Amino acid sequence: MNPSNTLADDFPQDIHTHHHNHDHQQHPGHNSGLVGPGHPHVHTEESLRRIVNRISRIEGHIRGIKTMVQQNSPCPEVLLQIAAVRGALDKVARIVLDEHLTECISRAAQNGNIDAEMEQLKAALDRFFH
Repeated sequence: MNPSNTLADDFPQDIHTHHHNHDHQQHPGHNSGLVGPGHPHVHTEESLRRIVNRISRIEGHIRGIKTMVQQNSPCPEVLLQIAAVRGALDKVARIVLDEHLTECISRAAQNGNIDAEMEQLKAALDRFFH
């Protein structure tokens, strides 16, 4: 495993016009009580693919860290890999937040329910930063 790998490479920002509609109630464990059943999110297939691909790479990286620990790799090398995973998770969180701000918050403003959406975002950010 290469300690300099930070998993922070960027993806092309091209967005397709095909949208994927889903209600967060369809995803067990995804809701966390923050989003009501009537709150649809619309994300492009490309956006979902980018996020899922990043998470899949993070999963692989975590398995690599587990192997390093099992093989009694030097602690500084393990810590570097943990830092890389934390950075990659932070990058995914930034992508999700950016998409939420540009898509979901904008849509809520157009639909007149911005206050409720902002409260949900604040609650999610409180949990994220604690």
